[in-house]
Amino acid sequence: MSLEKKIISMARLTQAASRKMALVSTNEKNKALRLMAKAILKNQKFLVKENQRDLDVVIKKNYPKALVDRLTLNEKRIKAMADCLLDTAKLKDPVNEMIATFRRPNGLKISKVRTPIGVVGIIYESRPNVTSDCIGLCLKSGNAVILKGGKEAVHSNKAIFDVIKKSLKKTKVPLNAVQLISSTDRASVNFLLKLDEYVDVIVPRGGESLIKFVTQNSCIPVIKHYKGVCHTYVSNSANLRMARNICFNAKVQRPGVCNAMETMLVHQNIAKIFLPTMISNFDKAGVEIRGCVRTREIVSGIKKATKKDWPEEYLDLILSVKVVGNLFEAIEHINIYGSKHSDTIVTKNKKEADEFLRAVDSSCVYVNASTRFTDGYEFGFGAEVGISTGKLHARGPMALPELTTYKYTILGKGQIRK
Repeated sequence: MSLEKKIISMARLTQAASRKMALVSTNEKNKALRLMAKAILKNQKFLVKENQRDLDVVIKKNYPKALVDRLTLNEKRIKAMADCLLDTAKLKDPVNEMIATFRRPNGLKISKVRTPIGVVGIIYESRPNVTSDCIGLCLKSGNAVILKGGKEAVHSNKAIFDVIKKSLKKTKVPLNAVQLISSTDRASVNFLLKLDEYVDVIVPRGGESLIKFVTQNSCIPVIKHYKGVCHTYVSNSANLRMARNICFNAKVQRPGVCNAMETMLVHQNIAKIFLPTMISNFDKAGVEIRGCVRTREIVSGIKKATKKDWPEEYLDLILSVKVVGNLFEAIEHINIYGSKHSDTIVTKNKKEADEFLRAVDSSCVYVNASTRFTDGYEFGFGAEVGISTGKLHARGPMALPELTTYKYTILGKGQIRK
């Protein structure tokens, strides 16, 4: 059987399983999640061994350190995967939640009810934990899922998938509700993206090139997890000690993730006080600074920022820095060059903070906190299938409620329309 026919057959089976998933009880779904978590912990050595097969390849090919970090599985990360599944089991089941209900003058009772989307296709790169996180979220929200991971994590993803699928044999969850396209042939993605008859939505997670490829080639609605060009604006009203801590955390704590700061904007009135110490702290942490003209006038030896730097998602210890004249210049810069992901202001001025919150067009907008908190777990949602930077259906961390749609149920007593 050709690869295309295999994927079509898989999609048909997944769609059939999705209809059965709508009838699986919350208790059964939670039981499945707990068994999945137990299986992951029990098979830790196997998962690390298979992950090392992937690591050996990417290290030999000299892949970027940030990618190697995202790909790596260890005891701590495997435990986090299991904990995520257990946390998801504790969350409220969104399926059948009553969003609204009302009665018409003719006696019809109309209710707006949450319902699973159906079949969710998830295309992702590098991070093996996405495999377990997304299976858990999709099953809890009553959906079936087709996963397509990146070739760099092929052994890790398959190992996690096999362990999870085996554990589902002890549950009432239909086995075909969880599928993995293990082929490394890029054509497999093209085949999946054409199956709008069977797949209801596609969620891509990865770099800019992957997102663009999926959105340009998909016949299926796409919820974009676009790149994270995140900004921190340090106001002239900021507590500078707080600002230094926030900026350092946003850039250095884990630079290879989408909610890390890529551009730091600093008000001109405090730039001479703030920048020398801040850049010195970054320098000690190995951060390469690319600064505007005014930044380079204040601190010498900095690489010049070009127009290509402002919209760049580095995913590395690289930071662009720009001195701005006021709040509105900072907001304009963010709205032009940002990716509508996460942006923050550091300020003690409430009016300024309110204006920033209202004017910045991003999915997550902060005051006096690091952008690193844009995460389903940190928001109390459990995991997320991605951070949606679009404006339709879902925005920000896409967790359980965002994996549902709704329908209207209408109860009558023999009414007919006249």
